[in-house]
Amino acid sequence: MKLGSQEFRTWDQKAITLLGMSGVGKTRLACILRKHLWFHYSGDYRIGTRYLDEPILDNIKQQVMQIPFLRELLRSDSIRIDNKITFNNLQLVSSFLGEIGNPQKGGIGLREFRRRQKLHHDAEIAAMKDVPVFIRKAHDIYGYEHFVNDAGGSLCELDDPDVMEILSRHTLILYIKATEKDERELILRAEEDPKPLYYREDFLDDQLAIYMNERNLDYAALIDPDDFVCWIFSRLFYYRIPLYEAIARRYGYTITTDDVATVHSEKEFLAVVEQALDQQN
Repeated sequence: MKLGSQEFRTWDQKAITLLGMSGVGKTRLACILRKHLWFHYSGDYRIGTRYLDEPILDNIKQQVMQIPFLRELLRSDSIRIDNKITFNNLQLVSSFLGEIGNPQKGGIGLREFRRRQKLHHDAEIAAMKDVPVFIRKAHDIYGYEHFVNDAGGSLCELDDPDVMEILSRHTLILYIKATEKDERELILRAEEDPKPLYYREDFLDDQLAIYMNERNLDYAALIDPDDFVCWIFSRLFYYRIPLYEAIARRYGYTITTDDVATVHSEKEFLAVVEQALDQQN
C-alpha cells in the first residue's frame, strides 16, 4: 500500500506490517502500539498456536516417550501436554525448527530438518494470509482502532506472490533496515546465542555444501549444530537484505533501526512513518 503522509494521517483504521530481521525492533514497536488501541498480530504466535500446534506437541511427545516413567503415564492418558506459547515466549516454535547436526549435541537429521522447514514455510504463508481476517476481527469483535502485523524475519523468503499482494493491499508495509552498527550487533548477538532459523531450500543447500567442505565433513550428522547456526547467520543476514529491500521498493517504505530507537510512544512512531512517506514518495 502506497500512501501520502496526509492520507496516512487521516487513515481511520491504520494497518501496518513490520518487516525485517529478528532483533531490529519489530516486536518492541508492536508492544508500544498495543498500549494505544493497536491490535498486535504476531505471525510467529499464529504459526505456533494455529498451524504448527499439533506438530510441536507431537515432537514433545516423542521426546517424552523416550522416558519410561513418563511414557506409561502418557500412554494411559494420566498426563497431558499443552502448548503454552505466548507473544513473549515463542521458544516452542524455535525448538521445533531445530538445528541440523549431531544428535548427541541436540541436532536433527537433514531429512527431518527439511520436513520441519517445509511445515514452517507453509505455516508462515497461511498465517500471513490470515491478516485481512484478523484486521476485520480486531475492529469488529475486539474494538481495536488500528492493527500492526509483527511479521517473522523469514517473510521475505516465502516465494508466494499472493502473500505480499495480500499484505500490500490491506496494510502499509514498513521495512526496518539495520544500520551498519546494528548489523554488527545483531550478528554478534546471534553468534553468542545461536537459535534455530528458517532457510530457503536453495540457500540452505548452497551454504550446507560450503560449510561441509570447509569443515571437511562427509555427513550432516557430523555437524556441530550451534557451530553451523553461528557460521550461517551472517550469510543469511546479508542474503535477506536485498530481498527485504525489493519488497520495500515495490510495496512499501523503509525506516532504520536508528529511527526505531527514537520511538517510545505511538505519537513518535506515527511521526517516523510520516517522515518516511514524505521522503520516499
